[in-house]
Amino acid sequence: MWDYSEKVKEHFYNPKNAGAAENANATGEVGSLSCGDALRLTLKVDPETEIILDAGFQTFGCGSAIASSSALTEIIKGMTLDQALEVSNQDIADFLDGLPPEKMHCSVMGREALQAAVADYRGEVWSDDHEEGALVCKCFAIDEVMIEDTIRANSLTTVEEVTNYTKAGGGCSACHEGIENILSRVMAESGEEFVAGGVGSAIAAKSTAAPVDAAPKTDIKRISTIMRVLEAVRPRLQADGGDCELMDIDGNTIYVNLTGACMGCQMASMTLGGIQQQLIEELGEFVRLVQVEKKADKLVGIGG
Repeated sequence: MWDYSEKVKEHFYNPKNAGAAENANATGEVGSLSCGDALRLTLKVDPETEIILDAGFQTFGCGSAIASSSALTEIIKGMTLDQALEVSNQDIADFLDGLPPEKMHCSVMGREALQAAVADYRGEVWSDDHEEGALVCKCFAIDEVMIEDTIRANSLTTVEEVTNYTKAGGGCSACHEGIENILSRVMAESGEEFVAGGVGSAIAAKSTAAPVDAAPKTDIKRISTIMRVLEAVRPRLQADGGDCELMDIDGNTIYVNLTGACMGCQMASMTLGGIQQQLIEELGEFVRLVQVEKKADKLVGIGG
C-alpha cells in the first residue's frame, strides 16, 4: 500500500539489533500499546567514554516503526551519547532512503526513545514534554509542545504534514483548527505565512484515494480487512479485561462497542484512535471509528 524503499523493506524483514541489548545500562521507553505504537530502546554505554557499544530495540507497531527502530540502533552504535543526541528523525528517514510521508511519525518516536535512554543513563528525569503543553489531539494524546517542536525541526507547513509526523489530526479531525493556529504562530517566527483552506479535506481526499497501481477493494475484501484488524487488537484488550466488538459499517464510519474494562477506561479515546489508525493504514483510506453501545438491538452513539 505504501511506497517503501528497499532499505525500509530490508530493515523490516531482517531488523538489526532486535531485542534488548546485553548488559544494557540505559533504557528509553516511549509510546503506549493502547495507542498502537510503543518502543523500548536499550543501550550499553561505556562509562568512561560514554560511547554506545551496543543498542537493541523492542517495538510494537507497523513495518515502518520496526525499520526506523532498526535503523536508529545502527546509526548510533559507536557514537558518544552527545553525538547520538544530535541524530534527528530526518537522519533516521534518510538512512532508510526515505519513509512514506504518512509514516514519518515512526522516526519521531525513535528520536524520543533515544532522548529517554540517554536521560536514563545520566540519572535524569526525562520528560517528553507532552504534559507541559495543552492537549491538542485527544485521539492520540499529542500536545502543543510536541507539535511545535516537530514543526520547527522539520520545517512543516501544512496540517497534513503535522499529521504524518506526529499523528495529531489523524483521528476525528476536531483538532485541525488548533494545529492550524500552531502552524501560523510557528511559521510567523521565521517570517512565513501559513495559508489555510481545505487542509482537512486534502488529508481526507489523499487518504481515501487508492494507490494508482492498486485495484479498489471490494466490499467483501474491505469488511474482511476491518474484521482482521479488530481481531488482531482484541487479545490485548481482553488481557486488560476489555474487548472490542464490530457493530456496523456505514461508508467510512465504523461502529464498534468497547466492553468490559475498556468501556469506562480513561484511555478509551486513545484506544479507539490507535485502532482507527491501524484501520486507515490497512485499508488505504480514511475511516472514522465511533464508539457505540448496544441497547435493545439499537445502536446508541456515545462518542466521536
